[in-house]
Amino acid sequence: MTSDSGPTLQRSSGLTQFILAPNPGPMSLDGTNSYILRAPGHPRTVVVDPGPRDETHLAALAGAGAVELVLVTHRHADHTAGAARLHQLTGAPVRAADPLHCHGGGDPLQDGELIRAAGLEIAVLATPGHTSDSVCFHLPADGESGAVLTGDTVLGRGTTVLDYPDGTLGDYLASLDRMAALGPATVLPAHGPVLPSLEGIVRSYRSHREERLAQIRAALHRLGRDASVGEVADAVYADVEPSVRRAAELSVAAQLSYLRGGNGGQDDGGGTVG
Repeated sequence: MTSDSGPTLQRSSGLTQFILAPNPGPMSLDGTNSYILRAPGHPRTVVVDPGPRDETHLAALAGAGAVELVLVTHRHADHTAGAARLHQLTGAPVRAADPLHCHGGGDPLQDGELIRAAGLEIAVLATPGHTSDSVCFHLPADGESGAVLTGDTVLGRGTTVLDYPDGTLGDYLASLDRMAALGPATVLPAHGPVLPSLEGIVRSYRSHREERLAQIRAALHRLGRDASVGEVADAVYADVEPSVRRAAELSVAAQLSYLRGGNGGQDDGGGTVG
């Protein structure tokens, strides 16, 4: 959110706040939620997903506290484009699963790693599927059930696009199952509003994927097993806006690969589109 006086710091959970980046769009919804994490009263902060290279936005993140560390959930530019510049402004290292998006001596993130910064313990959870390098950040002490910064693996509104072939449906379903084990944690997505109960949202996401797979199986039955991505998208995503047509085709490609035996699928056959 941006007011007449500049970007607004908004409370998202007991241990987190966020500033909404000025990059709304069909895929980024209202914009990127750039999160600021810290223990109560702690002078230092951790920033998650700096967002675009917008000087006003980055200055607001830098000014919310002494930035100790910058974390990135995945490689897409609406999360990473401002990371190097935020390092320049604050001196804080930037860490991501992909070494290409690490800056200032930050090491690549490792699955299962426990980060201690800004008075917090932040657990790294590898959740490939949206992209191969997607990670989530678990704050077990954030409220009664904890909280999870889900990046684009789980959104606050709509469903997630799989950036195929880098992101695959087999990986994504496995990641959803892994996230379900975190129970009723608060969902802090990179796009859209905060949601209750990660476990419940993940069940809904999985159900949606199964429904889409059933629709694609039916389309293949009508069109033939060798139907193209475009033909299947026309049949299954006929009502999508032109602005998200490419996203629909990516999702179809990922699901066809899964059904045809790729990435753990059965040969029986991310505005957000799934």
